[in-house]
Amino acid sequence: MAPHQVPVLLARHWADGGEGAADVARTVVDLIEKGNNQFKFVYEDDLPLWDKIKTIATKIYGAADITADAKVRGQIKRLQEGGYGHYPVCVAKTQYSFSTDPTLRGAPSGHVVNIREVRLAAGAEFVVMVCGDVMTMPGLPKVPSAEKIDITDDGKIVGLF
Repeated sequence: MAPHQVPVLLARHWADGGEGAADVARTVVDLIEKGNNQFKFVYEDDLPLWDKIKTIATKIYGAADITADAKVRGQIKRLQEGGYGHYPVCVAKTQYSFSTDPTLRGAPSGHVVNIREVRLAAGAEFVVMVCGDVMTMPGLPKVPSAEKIDITDDGKIVGLF
């Protein structure tokens, strides 16, 4: 056992595939079943989108508040009214700071998180709040396109387009 009373195991999945991670998987399941789980979500699913992002900003990022211009607020309102309010919120912001300012390093507190853009990732079922100057990657669908790709008995590839 490690100092924090958690087991230490060697995972060899990189060399032995699934068999190399079997002990780790069994131990994780055992810890979950026997452990004292105090997990809770940061916000309730039924909170409006605006309140979800404010909760994330204040509870996780140490912000005093959030802001957004009228256009972004309108987008959030339309998403809420369009039935997407129950979706979880994903925040896209700089990785260098809990703020949206990459020069304000670490975990500052009392800053304001400005939402500059909102994106609906309908396939993945979440709403992205883009904060600050950050480059994002395109969202992925809930079911990958690879699920539809196959090879027929005569060797023809189907499902690419």
